[in-house]
Amino acid sequence: MTSSKPEGRGPVAATISFIGEILITAGLVLALFVVYSLWWTNVLADRHEKQAGNKVRQQWAQTSTGGHGADVPARGLDTADGIGFLHVPALGKNYEVLVKKGTSTKVLNEGVAGYYTDPTPAAMPWDTVGNFTLAAHRDGHGAKFHNIDKIRTGDPIVFESKDTWYVYKVYKILDQTSKYNVAVTDQVPKESGKTKPGRYITLTTCTPVYTSRYRYIVWGQLVRTQKVDPARTPPVELRS
Repeated sequence: MTSSKPEGRGPVAATISFIGEILITAGLVLALFVVYSLWWTNVLADRHEKQAGNKVRQQWAQTSTGGHGADVPARGLDTADGIGFLHVPALGKNYEVLVKKGTSTKVLNEGVAGYYTDPTPAAMPWDTVGNFTLAAHRDGHGAKFHNIDKIRTGDPIVFESKDTWYVYKVYKILDQTSKYNVAVTDQVPKESGKTKPGRYITLTTCTPVYTSRYRYIVWGQLVRTQKVDPARTPPVELRS
């Protein structure tokens, strides 16, 4: 009686096994990419934004308070490091994000909010009229507007400059519009129902979550300003 040796895998079985290994490897690579995109880029961007924000606050502390409205022309402002901080209580307790010039991918990937320079340049909060238009990522790279859908009509939005708190009140939300709809950032945002010049703020980001198919828009209007005191006491809207 002779013994037989186990036969090796046939070419079909070997091919299926090879394809399976390739798919597993591809799945692991994809999983790592997702982790990098949705977590690690947030870590890096948050770190960068915090360092940049600390630098701005240090610069403020080293210079005397001036007064944006009278002393700093809007278009002549030094915007290299950032112009101030956006506070939105609906986005989380103690939420703040540094605001810098521009809405390019390079700028927004730093984990900041950027104000528009084209196609319609944003007005600054201290301008007598205009629309302070801002954008930030919703996912990855800090995801500063990730929870924008939690903002409700009537909620406060506060911009903190070196010497003034600008308090806005949300009056209109557009939960989906074309990413090519640039009219939402007009200086008079007629799509929000406004027909006359005023002092407005507009927040924009991608929607739905994890896509860039459409844009989510939040409009607010300035209701008051408050001078910054030596202790930088936040306005009541940020203390409730």
